Order: sequence, then structure tokens, then C-alpha cells
Amino acid sequence: ARKVWQDSRTLWLLCCSTILIAVNWFVFIYAVGKGEVLQSSLGYFINPLVSALLGTLFLGERLRPWQLGSLFLAVCGVLYLSLHVGVFPWISLLLAFSFGTYGLLRKKAHVESLVGLTVETCLLGPLALGYLLWLQARGQAAFLAGVPWDNVLLPLAGVLTATPLLWFTMAARRLRLTTIGFLQYITPTLHFLLAVFVYGEVFSSTHLVSFVLIWTGLLLYSFDAVRANRQTRRRVKPEPSSA
Repeated sequence: ARKVWQDSRTLWLLCCSTILIAVNWFVFIYAVGKGEVLQSSLGYFINPLVSALLGTLFLGERLRPWQLGSLFLAVCGVLYLSLHVGVFPWISLLLAFSFGTYGLLRKKAHVESLVGLTVETCLLGPLALGYLLWLQARGQAAFLAGVPWDNVLLPLAGVLTATPLLWFTMAARRLRLTTIGFLQYITPTLHFLLAVFVYGEVFSSTHLVSFVLIWTGLLLYSFDAVRANRQTRRRVKPEPSSA
């Protein structure tokens, strides 16, 4: 960790990644508190496509025709939702681009996952602590001030947030950014199910059309990725030795 603090480039990248993950967490918590879990679901469905786009623009990862088509469908889904609902889905887009860019920066920062996360925590920790103390002084703090069960759930929420983030940063250094993006279907699917079946958010025909466009784009991209992977394996498969 000491080398990171002495490397200005890596430290700058981690400062930027810290800001991005803080924005991502804040917007997600805001969305849940405002009853916009469906928008958060849409954002994390868009995120793999944003990761693919960023990988193409900044890492030289090439998009094949089917993948370009999937990005086009995702853009159509966002535009359709914006035009018919009359509200720009800023929560969805901010979640998608903040986390997608976070993955890009962590891939470019040559630092071990645990070390990088430790540095990010050190950078963000004092600001978070200052904010909590400010809330405490105003009598608005939630920890140790409400239901006892909440005092257990709040620290556990931190663990459940940090652990997947650590695993994500480990994957970000080992995999293509496009591959990382498409390993994240589970999160938005769970958000979607919670929004509709647990929190009772309205899922209109407009939402259906928008989600179907994005889901179709994800399916096209996944199909193309699997097909390309199989072709690569066939090319590198060693020839059987002759007797």
C-alpha cells in the first residue's frame, strides 16, 4: 500500500475511482429511499453495455457487428423510456456510467484488489465519518438511535457491499472489461424482482418495451460472446498427434 501512496498516477486513478464509487453508492441509496428501485434495475442492466462501450473507446477492445447492434438496442430502450414516460432516467444512466467508469479506472490502475480497496476506503473514510458526526450533532443519525435490529443491519450492509466490490476489483484486473460487464446480470435481475414483487412499483407497458429492448441487446451480446469464445477455443485446440 505504501507504493500506491508514492505513485502519483495510481493514486490519482484511485482518487477518481473513489469519487465514482461514492457517487454510485449514494445514487443507489437515494433510488431505494425514493422508491425508484426499478430505475436502479434499469441502470445495472445498462451497465454491461456501458462497460463494453468504455472498453472499446479506452482499451482498444473491438466490438463485432452483433455487439454494436446490442448497444443500439440499449440506446433505443433508454430513449423510448425517456420519451414516453416524460422523465429522463438520470438515476439509471448515472448508476450505469459511474460503475462502468469505476471498472475502467480499476482496470487501468495496476494495484492489487485488496490494496486498492483499502486506499479507496482511506480516502473516503474521513469524509464519511465527518458526515456521520455532522448528522449526529444535528440529531439525525440513524445508527444507535433507532430500532436495535437496525443497529445490526447497518454494519452488515457495509460488509455485504464491500465484499462483492472486492471480488469485482479482482475480476476487473484479470478479465476484459466487456466480459466483466456481462457477468453482472444477477444484480439488476434481483433489483427488478424486488421492485415489482416486493416493493410494488408500477411496471407499465412503456417499462416493458424499454426493458425488452435492453434485454434483447444483452442476449445478442451474450450470444455473440459465447460464439466468439467457442471459435477461439477451436482455433487454439491442439492437433491430435499421429501414431
